Amino acid sequence: MAVPDSGPEDDEDLAEPGAKTAKTEEADETSPPAPFGEPGPPLSPHSPFFIGFTGAAGALLAFWLGQRVLVVGSSLILIVVAAFLAVGLNPLVEALVSRRVRRPWAVLAVISLVVAGLALFVVAIVPVITDQVTQLADKAPGWLDDLQHNRQVQKLDDEYQIIDKTKDYIANGDFASAAFGGVLGFGIAVLSTLANAFIITVLMLYFLASLPKTKEALYRLAPASRRNRVSGLGDQILTNVGSYVLGAFVVALTAGISSLIFLFIVGLGEYAVALAFVVALLDVIPMIGATLGAVVVIAIGFATDPKIGLACLIFYVVYQQFENYVIYPRVMSRSVDIPGSVIVIAALIGAGLLGVVGALLAIPTAAAILLVIREVLLPRQEAR
Repeated sequence: MAVPDSGPEDDEDLAEPGAKTAKTEEADETSPPAPFGEPGPPLSPHSPFFIGFTGAAGALLAFWLGQRVLVVGSSLILIVVAAFLAVGLNPLVEALVSRRVRRPWAVLAVISLVVAGLALFVVAIVPVITDQVTQLADKAPGWLDDLQHNRQVQKLDDEYQIIDKTKDYIANGDFASAAFGGVLGFGIAVLSTLANAFIITVLMLYFLASLPKTKEALYRLAPASRRNRVSGLGDQILTNVGSYVLGAFVVALTAGISSLIFLFIVGLGEYAVALAFVVALLDVIPMIGATLGAVVVIAIGFATDPKIGLACLIFYVVYQQFENYVIYPRVMSRSVDIPGSVIVIAALIGAGLLGVVGALLAIPTAAAILLVIREVLLPRQEAR
């Protein structure tokens, strides 16, 4: 059987890919030349220019993002505080849910309890604190006069007129103007505080209501093979944070009530509510909060009567030992189990980064990091 001769198209198909046919050569000769010359090879990604330009663009983008984060820093702090409080209140919600209360109603009940407590504090306690602070400011000049009986203080006052200037400063109310920028600045500060409290309350409500769905969505970002372990660690971290928040509240409340009872007994009843509130508020701050509250009360006690001041000094030295070795370990034993040195370091770093908020977040954050190290990193190291 005769084999048909291959046509011109078949010859072109059999030709090598890189070889030019007569038609392509003819087309190249007839096509007009490029007006700006033939394009060169693409820029190599390993060239110094490409690497330098990409690095500079990345650095500028990182700087711009950092500036944007600083601009919204105050809003981010509000979000973090709201989330922290929501996790802290979540054990109460879970307790109601375990008693067959639907979660929306449990969240509403807990938030209503918190709002009612804040409203009761504002209505019943704030006027008393305001009156007692006013009394403290009115009696401060008299305490300064008493200091003049001290020879060293009198020598300094004769040379620099420290006490007279301080009395004028307090009497004229200049310290309030300096602290709040005058009446307008004080009003703005109050409105800003109320607005921040409202924002935190609303965000806390949303976080509490959507916490299970939020956890589920975050856990789904982990690989399916490790999702159970990630969810277990995450739940344990959230439980520790919630227990820490409730524990810190219990410790601060104990310090405030103890101070209130002691101040009424020792003879500082006219300032007892204000000073007990200061002690409870400062006691929330890790490490130094209880000491700062005690220093305030002891200073006012010595200014009122040296015997009262000495009694305050003895009481707070004894109470802080009792709190540090009895109350705090028992309350916090179920929430954070970390060494004392780590607590100190974490609180210092947190306070340096975000102030009081950072100090509050530092301890549960350190506990979470230690939990991940114990459960994830150390087993991997031991398996090698």
